[in-house]
Amino acid sequence: MTCLPDIVPGQKKLGLVIDLDTCVGCQACATNCKEWNASGHSGPLPDLHPYSAGAEGVWFNRVHSFEAGEGERGRTVHFPRSCLHCETPACVTVCPTGASYKRAEDGIVLVDHDLCIGCQLCAWACPYGARELDEDEGVMKKCTLCIDRIYNETIPEAQRQPACVLTCPTRARHFGDLGDPESEVSRLVRERGGYALMPELGYAPVNRYLPPRRPADAGAAPREDTPTPMDVTNPLLRWVDRVLSR
Repeated sequence: MTCLPDIVPGQKKLGLVIDLDTCVGCQACATNCKEWNASGHSGPLPDLHPYSAGAEGVWFNRVHSFEAGEGERGRTVHFPRSCLHCETPACVTVCPTGASYKRAEDGIVLVDHDLCIGCQLCAWACPYGARELDEDEGVMKKCTLCIDRIYNETIPEAQRQPACVLTCPTRARHFGDLGDPESEVSRLVRERGGYALMPELGYAPVNRYLPPRRPADAGAAPREDTPTPMDVTNPLLRWVDRVLSR
């Protein structure tokens, strides 16, 4: 089984912060992720039966939509799901060949395809459903935080972010060092009450989600509608209203 690197206070923890309040479920993040990674570090990402019923394929990022709440408090929530790059990932410790591993220098969880035998133990161990089997190559694949992009010095520094972050039209996705309490993403998590997904399982996910904001008028007293001319009972006022409305 594969060992995890020692956890050192203050070490770098690269990850994503996803704002569930501004995500509109447009699938741009999933599409751009697919496009970049199909020819990147983990490429190719095959599609199975893409033009027929039962189409499926390898996607590192999937967006699920569901209804939350009832009545005026209800809303549609779009929930993007990908690898959370846990601090103590079960997908790593269960791997029999050492193919799944966690980098000590930045906390990113990766798969060495040369060592992977496609046994899918990592997929069974991951409670977040973040592992994908490439049936063409017989190996497991997953989100890499676009490692071949974020460290690529041949592209402008502003572009050295995961493809999903760069393409989001509502800026619902943020990337940075969650191990640095003063980083932009860490401050955003503190200000908005960001949370980890299913922390009770003990895997310590690095990625964080920002909760949807409550509607501004939720729970407020109902406002009275502006009275119409028929609501005005004083004859003089009704005459004035008719004159001014001409």
